[in-house]
Amino acid sequence: MSRVAELAVELRVTADLTIPKLLLKTAERYGDRKVAMREKEFGVWRAITWREYAEHVRHLALGLEALGLERGDKVAFIGHNRPEGLWAEMATLAAGGVAAWLFQDCLIDEVQYIVDHSDAKFLIAEGQEEVDKALAVRDRCPKLLHIVWDDPKGMRGYDDPMLLHLPEVEARGRDVAQREPGRFDSMVAGGQGEDIALLFYTSGTTGFPKGAMLTHANMLAMGQNLMRVDPCQESDDFVSFLPFAWIGEQMMSLSCGLMTGFTINFPEEPETVMHDLREIAPQVIFSSARLYEQMVRTVQVRYLDSTPLKRKTYEAAMKIGMRLADLRFAKTPASLYLRGLGRLADWAVFRKLRDHLGLSRLRNAYTGGAAMGPDHFRFFHAIGVNLKQIYGQTEIAGISVVHRTDDVKVDTVGKPIPETEVRISPEGEIVSRSPSVFKGYYKQPEETARALRDGWLHSGDTGFIDDDGHLVFFDRTKDIMVLGDDSRFSPMYLESRLRFSPFIKDALVVGDQRPFVTAIICIDATVVGKWAEERAIAYTSYQELCQKLEVYHLVEDAVRQANRGLPKTARIRRVLNLFKEFDADDDELTRTRKLRRAFVEDRYRQIVDALYQETDSVHVDTAITYEDGRVAKIKTDLRIAEVATD
Repeated sequence: MSRVAELAVELRVTADLTIPKLLLKTAERYGDRKVAMREKEFGVWRAITWREYAEHVRHLALGLEALGLERGDKVAFIGHNRPEGLWAEMATLAAGGVAAWLFQDCLIDEVQYIVDHSDAKFLIAEGQEEVDKALAVRDRCPKLLHIVWDDPKGMRGYDDPMLLHLPEVEARGRDVAQREPGRFDSMVAGGQGEDIALLFYTSGTTGFPKGAMLTHANMLAMGQNLMRVDPCQESDDFVSFLPFAWIGEQMMSLSCGLMTGFTINFPEEPETVMHDLREIAPQVIFSSARLYEQMVRTVQVRYLDSTPLKRKTYEAAMKIGMRLADLRFAKTPASLYLRGLGRLADWAVFRKLRDHLGLSRLRNAYTGGAAMGPDHFRFFHAIGVNLKQIYGQTEIAGISVVHRTDDVKVDTVGKPIPETEVRISPEGEIVSRSPSVFKGYYKQPEETARALRDGWLHSGDTGFIDDDGHLVFFDRTKDIMVLGDDSRFSPMYLESRLRFSPFIKDALVVGDQRPFVTAIICIDATVVGKWAEERAIAYTSYQELCQKLEVYHLVEDAVRQANRGLPKTARIRRVLNLFKEFDADDDELTRTRKLRRAFVEDRYRQIVDALYQETDSVHVDTAITYEDGRVAKIKTDLRIAEVATD
């Protein structure tokens, strides 16, 4: 462990320590000697030192204060991950404000709800698209005073008095710093660890998002305790590509980044993440299960496109890798012969595969937000990636449980991090207690009382603790299905198994209190489309492609594979290919791509009912919503297919 990593572990999260105070300490330690962050622009990585980082924060904080930001005021943020966004967030915290991030692709009504509900005085937007959304909602957000924008592309004709360019704000702060050189330091010194730092709006799987209030101490304690388990090094690189509106990204970029001093790298565009990830080859990565699933899908597609010899080589290597992974999970030593085969498989296949995925230098990979399916999890361990499950929630600053490097079990999410207690209530609910538990929901005391009871955070998740002290996360309590034989089953588990097929992008599994299990499938248009073209299957749209009989046969094969090994009552018996992908703009997914199960099942009630009737098709007449608010009507007939379960 490096000395810097040791300092992070030894750091005491005292009552007066805040995130900006830690920034100043870290910037003083490194100055211009070390790069704090990089951003890729026009194909070139632009480096920003720790001194430059702190200077931008200093001037932006003074500029925001000069414009009227007072201690406790809320500042909303919307845009992609970029250095300027992190500077402005840190400046808000330094001035004693509270930062509330929105997902960049939020619809106008979502922007209005969060900006208004949070009582935001400022909205800091990336560019024209985000500014347009802000201008569209300002009349319904009476406390909003200023809209600050950063990217000048498309902004030439905008002269609204409410708009300010971010460099203008920084220039104002620079003038204040020249007149009052000690003002920023005294501003930061006035902060306390129990001050609210971040207002995180939860994903809203059951209704309107709730604003979870997290303090500086909450975030710093979480970062310190994660570093006690898996210390990062000052020489590490981290790639920031998850939305800042997600607690997992703040967990790494803000808390852990400041504690250990690693370099944060910002991709050029969301579409270039995988390419930029490969260029950086980070030592640590944190993402939702969706990114890892996409990585597996990429490998599977390349496998389908490769020559017979390469396919045979890959299959042989994966067989060896899977065997070694299973032995590691079971803590059983591998034979000398098998270890030798593993080294050969790594040299011939896995080393190149890790490099292609941007994982060649990886030390620790984390997945959170939703449990990953066992097939995906085993895949990464088979190719030599130290992937670990994280369990937590926004209300506990992102993490309460994590796998240890030498103690990974494929069907669990690990053990509690230091200073965290986890127990199971008599009803089977997972409850937690730690210094990172939030202070409550903003303006929602009833919801706070439901979540916080006697100092324990009630998660709404069902699980149990196994004989080795590992937490087994089953599913959201409200989502657990009761099958025909009265046994309980997690639909999320079966959906993740379905997504292991490269041809299936999403799925909704239905079966609660029903005679058998069914599924609504969203095919992956890119993969299935390429498969269809190679077989001269003509189509003109997603809607037409998904209803091809050949595509149904493809999906049925994937369903049979997912059914393998399951109890008969839990196997999918009937499937339907949906005419579109599930979409957050249609409220079917949260902005972190979690399925809003109750909403989707209710929206497609006609389809669900047809899956349990003696019919081989269903007529659909519905509407879909685009990000810009346009609505399109859909009228079509959808096939229903039977799947053999024996």
